[in-house]
Amino acid sequence: MTRRDRGMARIGIVGGAGYTAGELLRILINHPEAEIVWIHSSSNAGKPVTDVHEGLLGETDLVFSDVHPLEDIDVLFMCSAHGKSREFWSENNRPEELKVIDLAQDFRDESDGYVYGLPDMQKSKIEGADLVANPGCFATAIQLSLLPLADAGILPERLSDINITGITGSTGAGVKPGATTHFSWRNNNMSVYKPFNHQHLAEIVRSLRKLQPGVTGEPIFIPVRGDFARGIFVMAVVPLEIGQEEAEKLYATYYADSSFTVVSHKPVDLKQAVNTNKAVVSVSADASRGVLLITTAIDNLLKGASGQAVENMNIMLGLDPRTGLHLKPSAF
Repeated sequence: MTRRDRGMARIGIVGGAGYTAGELLRILINHPEAEIVWIHSSSNAGKPVTDVHEGLLGETDLVFSDVHPLEDIDVLFMCSAHGKSREFWSENNRPEELKVIDLAQDFRDESDGYVYGLPDMQKSKIEGADLVANPGCFATAIQLSLLPLADAGILPERLSDINITGITGSTGAGVKPGATTHFSWRNNNMSVYKPFNHQHLAEIVRSLRKLQPGVTGEPIFIPVRGDFARGIFVMAVVPLEIGQEEAEKLYATYYADSSFTVVSHKPVDLKQAVNTNKAVVSVSADASRGVLLITTAIDNLLKGASGQAVENMNIMLGLDPRTGLHLKPSAF
């Protein structure tokens, strides 16, 4: 029996205790074309989901499962830690019709038949895919900052001439507590981590080279821990002699058909994107200095993870990409 015969898409989630699974639940329990069949968490099996995801109290009576019957679902979301997805498939067989959206980094290189799930670049490939690797959060924001330039073939040949600073909220580090996510350390504080060698650079460079073959090296990327819970704010400086009007037209044209990427004529701020699946982008050209500043804001847990995963599911199932994702920004 196909998904079409059953009506709503039947959903399973593995790795159910983390932030991304919690956000998936928040979206999918209100999704008009989705039914959550089970959510797997070995360490929480038998407990109500709301014991872990307390913000869903009154929204669901789901209970964590210690089994994951793949034959009972149409779509599987994989929310386990990096490296666990390959381990899962070494121990389980995928039913032929099962569609998989993996939020870990295991298959972002498009190995084992996976399609890289960045809709603003690969929507047509996602439409025909059964296996999708969801992009990383920083990777999403940075690529959305640079894709129009790569598509036009005007990025500098040496990607190391591009300088990027990205500030992320504490939820980007995951649900497991750590010294740099503790409130008393993070509050009113900022710090650099993984300068020059962040793990998301690999997928960023792969995408840029797809659009603009011949570019070499990697952008200079400085990730920063911000003193807020959720969101990513990226500032990318590209050496490029381009006028303001031309730059705005280039970005507006590239994202004209995008479901969630919005080009602003004003400076952007984080609250325009937080709690939504939007990416808000602005460009500021200084032709006299020969530089272009691109500023991008996203919610790291939504457009950077679970929201984009649902967007990908919608595309894979032939639904409007915005289905179930009409979310209000936290403007105040």
